[in-house]
Amino acid sequence: MYPVKEELAEYAAKVEGRLAALLPDADPDTKPIGEAMRYAVLGGGKRIRPYLTYAFSRLSGGDPATALDFGCALEMVHAYSLVHDDLPAMDNDVLRRGKPTCHVAYGEATAILAGDALLTRAFSALACADAPSDTVRRATAELADAAGYAGMVGGQTLDMQTEGKPVGETTLVKLQRLKTGALIRAACRLGCLSGGIADGELFSAADVYAEKIGLAFQVIDDILDGVGDPAELGKSVGKDAASGKTTWLSLLGETGARDYARRLTDEAVSAVARFDGDGRLASLAALLLSRSK
Repeated sequence: MYPVKEELAEYAAKVEGRLAALLPDADPDTKPIGEAMRYAVLGGGKRIRPYLTYAFSRLSGGDPATALDFGCALEMVHAYSLVHDDLPAMDNDVLRRGKPTCHVAYGEATAILAGDALLTRAFSALACADAPSDTVRRATAELADAAGYAGMVGGQTLDMQTEGKPVGETTLVKLQRLKTGALIRAACRLGCLSGGIADGELFSAADVYAEKIGLAFQVIDDILDGVGDPAELGKSVGKDAASGKTTWLSLLGETGARDYARRLTDEAVSAVARFDGDGRLASLAALLLSRSK
């Protein structure tokens, strides 16, 4: 099996360094915002989304530096979303990646502004990436769609609207495709775009792979929120049950949910099998399925 766990750790370190360089230098007059941005982005996270961009960039013959900048832009959007999701008006979480959430550490107003600044900084990094203008334009549109009304924001809205209400599998799939899956799909698509591929068989396979592992990722997240170890996870557990959310765990039970995640993973691997010669994507899918944090 491909040593994806080791490569993921190595690439995460590369992403960390590039993120640190892309974030603004601290201005004495706006120091709290700069510190809160760095607090939210650096020093934590598995960097799965930038790694997906890297993996699909390799398959499409993309430039590694372009893939890294695309992945870092996406990671800043992801970090902004976590800062805002953790706010009292949203999920009201106090622990993220093993440390106090941004609004706990810096105050609610600073956290909101830090999230806003991360979102806009992401598109600045994307716009300045060393790539053909058509590639940057398409990548910008992809990330904007994934982050906004038709993607992550829409998913968060649906999540809030259904809280405390019983929902079926169809609604739950739609919610997770938007809230979690949209950025994962964007990660895979940005990798293809970095190599000049905007359609065709690889692009379509990337979409299917992203959809399946995105859903599987959320199924495992739901299971871990119910039965995981807070110390290992680095965040609070039991929030979904306490808020009355329908999850894959509550809908299918632990055994059913794990079986569903396994089927999704098999479908993801099958979608990219003809392109995944070294087994990198298959190994990543298996790693995400077996994760405990």
